[in-house]
Amino acid sequence: MSDTGKEPVFLDGTESHDCAEVTASGRSVRSVLPALPVETPPVETPPVEAEQAPHVEVHVIETREEYLEAVSAIASGTGPIAIDAERASGFRYSQRAYLIQVFRRGSGVFLFDPPAIGSFAELDAVIRDEEWVLHAASQDLACLREVGLDPTRIFDTELGARLAGLPRVGLGTVVEDLLGIHLAKEHSAADWSTRPLPQSWLVYAALDVELLPDLRDAMAALLEDAGKSEIARQEFSAVLTREAKIVTGDAWRRLSGLHTVRGVHNLAIARELWGARDRFAREIDTAPGRLIPDSSLIAAAKAMPESRHGLASLRDFSGRASRSELPRWWAAIEVGRTTEDLPALRVTSEAMPPPRVWSDRNPEADKRLKAARAAITVVSIETRIPVENLLTPELLRRLAWTPPEPLEIGSVRSDLIGFGARQWQVDAIAQVILDAFVDGDQIIEPGVEPVS
Repeated sequence: MSDTGKEPVFLDGTESHDCAEVTASGRSVRSVLPALPVETPPVETPPVEAEQAPHVEVHVIETREEYLEAVSAIASGTGPIAIDAERASGFRYSQRAYLIQVFRRGSGVFLFDPPAIGSFAELDAVIRDEEWVLHAASQDLACLREVGLDPTRIFDTELGARLAGLPRVGLGTVVEDLLGIHLAKEHSAADWSTRPLPQSWLVYAALDVELLPDLRDAMAALLEDAGKSEIARQEFSAVLTREAKIVTGDAWRRLSGLHTVRGVHNLAIARELWGARDRFAREIDTAPGRLIPDSSLIAAAKAMPESRHGLASLRDFSGRASRSELPRWWAAIEVGRTTEDLPALRVTSEAMPPPRVWSDRNPEADKRLKAARAAITVVSIETRIPVENLLTPELLRRLAWTPPEPLEIGSVRSDLIGFGARQWQVDAIAQVILDAFVDGDQIIEPGVEPVS
């Protein structure tokens, strides 16, 4: 679990809560959130003195025998299942779990070593239909499902904190604010593939889940008091059914700095070096950037060395595997220099252009987007729900770029649902978006005479 998740922000990337103009006509905006008052009072928590939670020594379960005993103990517990997973992002190629923590009242805390245990089918059979409590569930569901753990109901305390209007949503901050316990987070970016795992790391991991049930109860009370329990239920359900984003196109074109490479053979070398690095990283399960950084691949592609010695002499070609795997990189460069399968210098895309160029490419869409952003920002302030939770920036851009026809409330609601918006979001902002689009279309550019 990472405690460095982004805090709630507005669609334009700011964190300001200053109210913007709503529409071109100055019309007041009011959203229609189900069972939610227009003005939700700020969340107030009583001041408490934070204390560092002590902990006894923690043991990692590494054998099937111990694992099955733990499954039996968890089955005898009561209440929701607190669960978390630790990966080795930035260290390993894979996003697999290297530690899974489970806590249940009446059972205790259990730390499992997934590579050693293998399948978690028995545990899944015991807890599958219970409510699982996670913090930032979207970060952990994929690696949990990889070992056979797949919930049917969740309570996401990070997402709940956003919906409740808390200013900061990291686990350590929320635990301290709501439970008065200081939760140290110094190991959140550690290499969890390390073996043996240090005891201080294990204590950190155990505390992550031991506090989740109490945090869940406190969060549920906040949401209930704010009239947002149904909103939270819909959002938690959406997290479970959200499909993973599929990477399309040529992955190598996402090399940082590729825009500085000129010439088709230079691009071919960049492509071949990226592929060689990716295959080797996958083979030894190491993050590609830890072998050779993107900047080194770009430097080699731009230099186009004519020999292996020339590559070895290239000062900007660095990284811990830059010299130990020199034959591998030189072979990739040779392929790039001689291949007839040359990449295109520019790739055409059907994707929408970035909003910064909309004023030139699609001025009408630009006006609709800006008007809707301002209007939704006001709804965000009134409801104390972050803008990106009211509606994702991508969805709003799609709607503004190609508005529904005819432009009326029914078609706006239909498009929102078709794009994956939840019912509460449609109820809250469909009319707001419609009004903003209509007003945006009526904005008169400076120096342009209105049509009489």
